[in-house]
Amino acid sequence: MELKNAVAVVTGANRGLGRHLAAQLLERGAKVYAAARRPETVDLPGAIPLRLDVTDPESIQAAARTASDATLLVNNAGISTGTRLLAGSPDAVRQEMEVNFFGPLAVTRTFAPVIEANGGGTVLNVLSVLSWLHPADLGAYSAAKAAAWALTGATREELAPRGITVSALHVGYMDTDMAAAVPADQKADPAEVAAQALSGIETGLPEILADDTTRWVKQQLAAAPSVA
Repeated sequence: MELKNAVAVVTGANRGLGRHLAAQLLERGAKVYAAARRPETVDLPGAIPLRLDVTDPESIQAAARTASDATLLVNNAGISTGTRLLAGSPDAVRQEMEVNFFGPLAVTRTFAPVIEANGGGTVLNVLSVLSWLHPADLGAYSAAKAAAWALTGATREELAPRGITVSALHVGYMDTDMAAAVPADQKADPAEVAAQALSGIETGLPEILADDTTRWVKQQLAAAPSVA
């Protein structure tokens, strides 16, 4: 996909990776709707603040009416509550699934007709190495990201006849608020991750593996699960 003159909607664009993606899209010549639950927190010159709460269907519909010229959707908004599946709060598990799986599904369902009407384009889903690696302490997040990986594959097949490609970005820890407690030497630079993601969109990669940990885990998927 050519990013110059593309029209992008980036969810969760007010901070972290989403802000880097929005900024670099602007640098590459795209028009950018920087979506956030609180659009007043978007401070990116050149971007168009857009109210969008991925758990609120009316908010999503209103955002699609505003961004009616969209050709690129970046499903970046997400949360991590650090919840175990068995011992953790059921409400927290549901919240992770609502934001990290049902949210991107709802946004994609709403924006797919918009992108199709504008001649086709791309959807990028920001996933995680935990789409494939499932530590107990992050069980809810892993389950939601695994579901979002399935969402990516299924919608890729469903949207292809409509002129829309679907890509996934997989990455480990990044130097963002979500991973504030992780040692710095274990975290990737979100600006570099954003650059890889956008280059992957331009070349049509179905999956973009942004760091060595993610590439190694992907290679191990055929191995038998380890037993603690």
